[in-house]
Amino acid sequence: MTTLELTATAATLLSGGKGLLAMDESVATCYTRFAQAGLPRTPELRHAYREWLVTTPGLGDFISGAILHDETIRQHTADGTPLVQLLDKAGIIAGIKVDAGAQDLAGFPGESVTAGLDGLRERLAEYRRLGARFAKWRAVITISDELPTSGCIQANAHALARYAALCQEAGLVPMVEPEVLMDGDHILQRCGQVTEDVLRTVFHQLHTQRVALEGLILKPNMVVPGAACPKDEPADAVADATLTALLRTVPAAVAGIAFLSGGQSGQAASAHLNAMHTPHRPRVPWPLTFSFARAIQQPALEIWHGETAQVPAAQKALLHRARCDAAARRGEYTSELERADAWTRGGPS
Repeated sequence: MTTLELTATAATLLSGGKGLLAMDESVATCYTRFAQAGLPRTPELRHAYREWLVTTPGLGDFISGAILHDETIRQHTADGTPLVQLLDKAGIIAGIKVDAGAQDLAGFPGESVTAGLDGLRERLAEYRRLGARFAKWRAVITISDELPTSGCIQANAHALARYAALCQEAGLVPMVEPEVLMDGDHILQRCGQVTEDVLRTVFHQLHTQRVALEGLILKPNMVVPGAACPKDEPADAVADATLTALLRTVPAAVAGIAFLSGGQSGQAASAHLNAMHTPHRPRVPWPLTFSFARAIQQPALEIWHGETAQVPAAQKALLHRARCDAAARRGEYTSELERADAWTRGGPS
């Protein structure tokens, strides 16, 4: 695939005022969320969950792409229809998570580097045959008084760049996800400083590995205080800090930016994205959208509770969060729109 074709795919993913649904949880992560919701941890229930996610009526009105796990991209409905085909029918482009998770970084206590480069070229070719048109690789960066180290940032940035180059070689749009974690009690400004350091290093490595930025989507964290920070910050402060970090570090040639939620609640993630799109904010050279996982899925998962009869209500909850996030992308997210989910409390649909 040429750079022009990669750019066209990236543009489609970022167009129409839509965002992306991250449903690429590993089996272990999926089971953790099931356990938190009081659900049995079985392969059958895992399959049922993913199936009703992708068959949610109207999901394609707000979602342009879905990031899948290796297991999901190979799954079918009871009548043999591939889940990828159902996504395509809904106008949703299939993507695939291709990293093998974070592992301890030798010589750097408390830090990790993402594995998965071995055999990646062959896996990418297979995923493209299975219907994927973009891929995702996540690196995790921890903040503490001493962390992150330059060695950790460099190692993860290099892996992200090599992954991105292999994706473009295989005809897949790389989604590059350097996540500065919310874990900790650090303040907003500290998150902003680390986020800038990470992004500068990532784009230096992408340049070194000859990655075409026009055919790449960045999936960064928002600049927020640590989850244990005693000082809360308003949405305007998060928006200002996030846009400042991006404008200082991200080249204008990048196709677009799709934020991760990173442990934020659905409402907080929507409010922060919305604040970035208010008229008085500085103009940015890239489309800004969302690529949320728990922030979209969690209310639906809790309503479903593994019961077939609850699938329609769960799908409404999923669609509601997607609608709120799409509105936030336009700067039109409001408390009135958020309250439109009265049906989740037993009110009218």
